[in-house]
Amino acid sequence: MSPRILASTTRRILAQLRHDHRTVGLLIVVPVVLLTLIYFMFENQPTPPGQPSTFDRIGLIMLGVFPFTIMFLITSIAMLRERTTGTLERLLTTPLAKLDLLFGYGIAFGLAAAVQASVAAGVAYWLYDLDTAGGIGLVVLIAVANAVLGVALGLLCSAFARTEFQAVQFMPIVVLPQVLLCGLFVARDEMAGWLNALSDVMPMTYAVEALQEVGAHAEATATMWKDLGIVLGCVVLALVLAAATLRRRTA
Repeated sequence: MSPRILASTTRRILAQLRHDHRTVGLLIVVPVVLLTLIYFMFENQPTPPGQPSTFDRIGLIMLGVFPFTIMFLITSIAMLRERTTGTLERLLTTPLAKLDLLFGYGIAFGLAAAVQASVAAGVAYWLYDLDTAGGIGLVVLIAVANAVLGVALGLLCSAFARTEFQAVQFMPIVVLPQVLLCGLFVARDEMAGWLNALSDVMPMTYAVEALQEVGAHAEATATMWKDLGIVLGCVVLALVLAAATLRRRTA
């Protein structure tokens, strides 16, 4: 990769994103609206003594799930459009390398995710009184890492789609199993053995565990840093695989 080309690519993607008001609305407004729905769903749920409220438990995890899901959807479609419009083919006739393009997407949408996560976390903590033992900064950090993971997996999956409809079809294949098996609905140690084994190879499992560590501990724990490292490792692996499978055009 070339640092100069990478920086130029990142600026181009950010400029496109800034002028796409619908996508900006999807990034910033939708997580806040969904958090609001979750808050009012669980507002009056009884809480056992000494236990976190239902919103504290679920809302915290959703601060990581929403960015992952939204970024996966946006980037898979965005990269597909680069191919179908011929933009990608023109770009790859320049000194731009595939990794420059894909890491440019990761950095650009990572910056967008930082804004998204900060707004959503601010609303959760200061408007809806989300209570966690750890600080908001760690929550935002993990949420951004999970969003970049969504970007990387979205770029990887876009290589196997020929239409936007096909890109969307990867959602129930890639995203939903991770949401179901990450430990949000059933504790992983209470799952059937084969389901637990599946969850072990799904990166969102580690993002959720990292958020749960922040919810339970005032300081960053070794488990949290290990989980965050696994998520970031999956980001790099997915981007490298995306570069290997990236095609110039959609046949």
